[in-house]
Amino acid sequence: MPNIFEAAAGLSGVEQLKLAFQGEELAAPIARTLDYRLTEVEEGRVVFEGTPTQAVYNPIGTVHGGWMATLLDSACACAVHSTLKPGQVYTTLEIKTVFHRALTEGVPVRCIGTILQVGRKAGFSEARLEGLDGKLYATATSTCLVMERP
Repeated sequence: MPNIFEAAAGLSGVEQLKLAFQGEELAAPIARTLDYRLTEVEEGRVVFEGTPTQAVYNPIGTVHGGWMATLLDSACACAVHSTLKPGQVYTTLEIKTVFHRALTEGVPVRCIGTILQVGRKAGFSEARLEGLDGKLYATATSTCLVMERP
């Protein structure tokens, strides 16, 4: 499978994200696997949406924290990605996740990632995983290393 970001290396991060998520066939494999999608992109802010099913349940009968953490990581990282200049790449250095309440199947959620600060070498972001009714399910903060493409 071709990597859309490598093919679009001459574009800014926000341009890459807008291009990569125009169609289902260009979506990141993890988003297809866990059935969520990027719905909004602007510099410094992204929104993912999804509705969990029992396929992502843990043994105690709620949505596995890994599903929620993956959405939070995607939102934090893509918020940083949206600020990159052509020729820059990033990688997540750390993420801290806090689970505020259990999530169950069929509850549509939005995960909003925003930039706190981006410098020459590091980007700091946060994300909120909320139900469409505004209930808060989880939050995260993240640090990403920003570097020039090798």
